[in-house]
Formats: sequence, structure tokens, C-alpha cells
Amino acid sequence: MRTTRALAATVAAVAALGLAAPAAAARDGMPGGPGSAVSPSNIVALPSVIARGGQLTITVDNCPQGGTATSPAFTGSVTLTPFSSSQSRGTATVSSTASPGMYSITVNCTGGRNPLTRSDAFTVIGGVRGGLGGGSSTGATPTDMAIGGGLVAAAAVGGGVFWMRRRSEKRI
Repeated sequence: MRTTRALAATVAAVAALGLAAPAAAARDGMPGGPGSAVSPSNIVALPSVIARGGQLTITVDNCPQGGTATSPAFTGSVTLTPFSSSQSRGTATVSSTASPGMYSITVNCTGGRNPLTRSDAFTVIGGVRGGLGGGSSTGATPTDMAIGGGLVAAAAVGGGVFWMRRRSEKRI
């Protein structure tokens, strides 16, 4: 009987301590407490390789109220909006004048303590220098038709010559 009372008292003490610990952590400014400040914990930029002028999506963990994201390659500051209980997301446009290379992203969460910077978060690739080419009209041009007709005629003549040679070989 004495052991049962001692065991019950121990269980009650452990339960009281277990229930008091989250309240103490919330009061000390840990995430989840009233008025607590959170810091972003992870920045993901997709796609990780992008051409100048393209758009990429930035997702930030532990940023429940949204915030802003900046990078030297962006055309401006990006507004992050919450999309789950602990994540925020935004779409950034890479400047058309950004130099090719790797770029970092810095995130400031609303009500957050410390900004988070992720170095080498994404890579900007240079555009292709195009020469002459490309079409100014839709469909086949007269030049395309002449080339295609010449190839068909050459194939017909080649097929006829081949057929005539095979025919003469059978007579021998």
C-alpha cells in the first residue's frame, strides 16, 4: 500500500512537471508563446538554376506571419505570404541585367528576431547570343518550300535510279 501511494505521488509530480514545462518555455520567448519572435530556419529557391528575367519561388520555414526576401539578383524586394502554420512563400523575378553566377537570399520574417541569409541559394545563367535566324512569318516560307521540293525530287530520282539498277540485274 505504501509503494502504491509513493508511485501515485511520483506519477503526479512527473505529470505536473510535464504540463508546466511548455508553459515555462512559451513564457521565456520560445516559438509558440504569446508575442514570441521567431527566426526563419530554412530557405528554398526553386528552380535553383534560372535564366535572367525568370521567376523563382522562395519558400521559408519557421516564418508563420510572412515577411520579405531580398537578393542582389532580384528586381526588388519580394513579399512572403504565409501558406501554412509555419511557412511562407513568395515569387521573385530575376533582373534581366543580373550577371551570371550564384546569388544569396536574405529573409526577414514579420515579428522575427534575426534575418536569415542563405548563400548560393540559386544560380543565374547567361542568355544565349542568337545570330541570324528565327522566323518572321508563320508557316513555310517560299524558301522552305523550294528546299523541301528539291529534297523530294532528289529522293524520287535516287529511288528511280536504284529501282532501274535492280531491274537490270535480274535480267542477267
